[in-house]
Amino acid sequence: MLTIGWFSTGRGTGSRGLLTTVQEAILRGELEATIQFVFSNREPGEHEGSDEFFRLVGSYGIPLVTHSSMRFRRQRGREIPWPSLRNDYHREVMKRLEGFSPDVCALAGYMLITGPEMCRRYRMLNLHPALPEGPTGTWQEVIWRLIEERAAATGVMVHLATEEVDQGPPITYVSFPIQGGVYEPLWRVAEGIPVSRLKESPGEELSLFKRIREEGVKRERPLLLETLAAVASGRVPLPLPSSFSPLCLNAEVRARLEQD
Repeated sequence: MLTIGWFSTGRGTGSRGLLTTVQEAILRGELEATIQFVFSNREPGEHEGSDEFFRLVGSYGIPLVTHSSMRFRRQRGREIPWPSLRNDYHREVMKRLEGFSPDVCALAGYMLITGPEMCRRYRMLNLHPALPEGPTGTWQEVIWRLIEERAAATGVMVHLATEEVDQGPPITYVSFPIQGGVYEPLWRVAEGIPVSRLKESPGEELSLFKRIREEGVKRERPLLLETLAAVASGRVPLPLPSSFSPLCLNAEVRARLEQD
């Protein structure tokens, strides 16, 4: 049985949805796995969204481990840049997790970049809102790059987290077109306008931007679930061989979406 460590800041509905999707699949017997712990870089009382997430964790009876990154930074001095504190913070996190030994860890709405020592200790799976060939960056940066390049398709991938941000080897992905069909009128609105101007107005309210984001987000939950199932079944072998090619899970994700 696959054992999973779960890392999430627990900010809102997205974080709760990812956990619910995987845990409910475990309870239904669809995923032969168990979540050993949930870790959050927030503590109870810091934010309403994370408090709701903690209540969800408690309802499943999953052990919750917390360590406030905000308080840690305040104690060390806000004038110190976070990248200089990241390793020390995550060393303390690892001490709090010493009683657990997960096969893999899922970064599911975890809003911090993990330290290199943590990447070496755990096999960490990270969602990235693009195909294996790119682009890299935040989800906002990815979408603007897609629009700038007039990309034909995009997707979501799961990759192993490494010391280099967004550079770990991809293990699974799902793709979807962003040209033709319902996208044609959305592209016409942006036709001939430099991305720099679109960023200023209408910004992220641009209908094309919003549609690409929505299509990516709705695939994140089934992709993570199907990725964990592929790891549990051995379709994704860990440690990952150098010759491994990422699995396309379009069919599996499509089937999940049709069930909803």
